Amino acid sequence: MSEINREYKDRLFVFIFGREENKKWTLSLYNAVNGTDYTDENAIEITTMSDAVYMGMRNDVSFIITEFISLFEQQSTYNPNMPVRQLMYLGRLYDKYIDATKQNLYGKRQIELPVPKLVTFYNGKEDVPDKILHLSDSFSKNAELSDVEVNVRLININLGNNKELLESCRPLKEYSWFVDSVRNKKYHGKMSLEEAVDCILDEMPEDFSIREFLIGNRAEVKNMCLTEYNEAETMQMFKEEGREEGRAEGLEEGHTKGLAEGREIRDREKITDMLRRGKTVDEIVEFCGYPCEQVRKVADALEA
Repeated sequence: MSEINREYKDRLFVFIFGREENKKWTLSLYNAVNGTDYTDENAIEITTMSDAVYMGMRNDVSFIITEFISLFEQQSTYNPNMPVRQLMYLGRLYDKYIDATKQNLYGKRQIELPVPKLVTFYNGKEDVPDKILHLSDSFSKNAELSDVEVNVRLININLGNNKELLESCRPLKEYSWFVDSVRNKKYHGKMSLEEAVDCILDEMPEDFSIREFLIGNRAEVKNMCLTEYNEAETMQMFKEEGREEGRAEGLEEGHTKGLAEGREIRDREKITDMLRRGKTVDEIVEFCGYPCEQVRKVADALEA
């Protein structure tokens, strides 16, 4: 398995839909998701966080158009904690927005904020249905008493799902085709991931709108695919380990151990996410309180 670069690397989804020069594709995706028909790509203001200073945060794609701020995240492994993550991203984005628009958060005048639209696009191997993820699902009890709720729309964009949406946004359909084709080449064609990416880039239909862009950035595309697939395989390994250990225990002990394993898996996912986004082991230990041994174990697994 190739070594993962600790510096943050864009996902392929971000590379296609989160760049200034590709705003026309971002606008197409926005229209498809929201049933709108905007035509002026220059109306989009990209707001994606590009630094790793604030607790290692960097979201996938965010932008403002008219009175809305959209946060688009992509997942190749299912994560039910997106409402928590999106809430954290949104808070940081609002902080930057208030500062940029010179509004007084502590004044007597009501500040004005863009309305948030939170979406996660899923294209992993598991069969995950479309759903609405709720922040309140993370509350252990008394969720009905919460004064805060966050809803994230999860959309499965694997080929065969949400056909109308994919037809409405040609770049999204082409991206899904590319991911599916590489996945099939790697696992059924018995070739390395790097070979599969090269092969699919060469086989991509001539009329694909993203073809010239991806081929023109072949090295970056291969590097992003390698990074993302390595992460997905690492997380799957953690999950399988947890299941096997749970089955080996007795029912009562297995239940207790299963809860602990579940917490450990969630911690691993959070640590993995922070490492991927550029945080160092020392920073995670210092600011997040995880044991140094636990963080180093995850870091070593990512580098294996």
